Amino acid sequence: MSSVLDEVVDGVEPAPGILSVMEAMRPAFLLSIDVGTSGVRAALFDDRGDETTSHQGTRRSVVSDLGEFDPDALVDEVIATIDELLASSETNEIQFIAISTFWHSLVGVDAAGLPTTPLLSWADTRASSVAREMRASFDEREIHRRTGCRFHASYWPAKLRWIRSEWPERFAATRQWLGFGEYLCLRLFGSLFGRTTANISLASATGLFDQRACDWDWDFVGALDIPSDTLPQIDDETRPHLTESFARRWPALADAELAVVAGDGATNNIGAGCSTKDKLALMVGTSGAMRVVYAGGPPDELPSALWSYRASRTYTAVGGALSDGGGMFRWLRESLNLETTDLEAELAALEPDAHGLIVLPFWSGERSTGWSPDARGVIFGLKQETQPVEIARAALEAIAYRFALIAQALDVVAPNASIVATGNALRYSPVWIQIIADVLGRPVALGNAAEASTRGAALLALEAVGKIATIEDVSVSVAELFEPDMSRHARYREGLARQEELYERLLKRG
Repeated sequence: MSSVLDEVVDGVEPAPGILSVMEAMRPAFLLSIDVGTSGVRAALFDDRGDETTSHQGTRRSVVSDLGEFDPDALVDEVIATIDELLASSETNEIQFIAISTFWHSLVGVDAAGLPTTPLLSWADTRASSVAREMRASFDEREIHRRTGCRFHASYWPAKLRWIRSEWPERFAATRQWLGFGEYLCLRLFGSLFGRTTANISLASATGLFDQRACDWDWDFVGALDIPSDTLPQIDDETRPHLTESFARRWPALADAELAVVAGDGATNNIGAGCSTKDKLALMVGTSGAMRVVYAGGPPDELPSALWSYRASRTYTAVGGALSDGGGMFRWLRESLNLETTDLEAELAALEPDAHGLIVLPFWSGERSTGWSPDARGVIFGLKQETQPVEIARAALEAIAYRFALIAQALDVVAPNASIVATGNALRYSPVWIQIIADVLGRPVALGNAAEASTRGAALLALEAVGKIATIEDVSVSVAELFEPDMSRHARYREGLARQEELYERLLKRG
């Protein structure tokens, strides 16, 4: 009996029914891993970027209230997720591996590659006072232009100075400083000629990277008195294989090459089909962000509200980030005992900005747009009759106000761009998406790409190995379009003005 593959001979096109069967038979080509602050996901993709199977890992590693991870526990979580994915998949040899992971993390390792510090995430704000002091010692505007980063506790310069001061023994014991992506690659792929390497995308979000030269900003590194040999070597060309032990553990990956390691903000955009200047991705997960990714270098003029990183040597990512998003809303639901109610319906029943509250959504501090080291969460205007659902609605509106300020700054870089919403926090709350559309006064499309970061890393890798022409050609269908109500937009403009007034008053008082 002939197989369906036998139908493709001598240039004869198979029938449509045969084609559909063949499509389903396309083998897995690439493993994509996404490591977020709230979980790990791994998926297999074919050579055109279509997902064939996936597995969501179970959160096992403990994160402290200070924004610390156990780096080895997080690596073990990645390993377990790959174990479970491959065990549940009948797959042939995978040719490439792509990794997406969170930006801004920092861990020290000794000469043996063992951690000397916990893994510090962007949520660790203990270096806030150091960031403030740096503004008196350096020209922040010039450093921002070169590195794409403001002085802030989430970036390496302030963190490294804080570690030197508060943990001098750990600082002295450290041979190299790595982000989690580099540490994961060190564990899975080993070192290159005895030296750990860093991918351009992850290095670009440290605050020590020259965005135009695509190398460490050595002048700034020297001014900070950071030994140059403690930074990993920038390398986006070498494609290592897994160590022998992991190749034995995962035979399907024994010959696979590491094609791409990138920051999850950039991969989220790419997976959502937002890799040109005419589309902004608005993401709300644990935190929040609004970004544009495009081919080319950093903008000549970067607004002070925004950051500029790299998705790769070819693509730039520009945007703003909120430290609070879905995580803050989850905290409110739990704290206000709103878990057992039909919260979506109750939120939808409230009129816009009718609660009399002003919320500054800085439970985890502020990044964009003010980058204040001292900003903290505020709920102002509480009365005895204030209902918990009104506080929740005010918080959703408050986060939308911060997105409006980011969008205003992004108009300098990507004017009149359409907006695509991503992230599970929005996917399960149409009310919140409508609030954002009304606050922005612009349509917001909910994209169909449910796991955009995993897909984005896969697409970036497929372009790098020549399987697809360009990620710019990738599109994502729209699940739903949320049109703004301009009468509500007018009310929200007043709410945003009150939020900004309170923000400025409290900062001056501080």
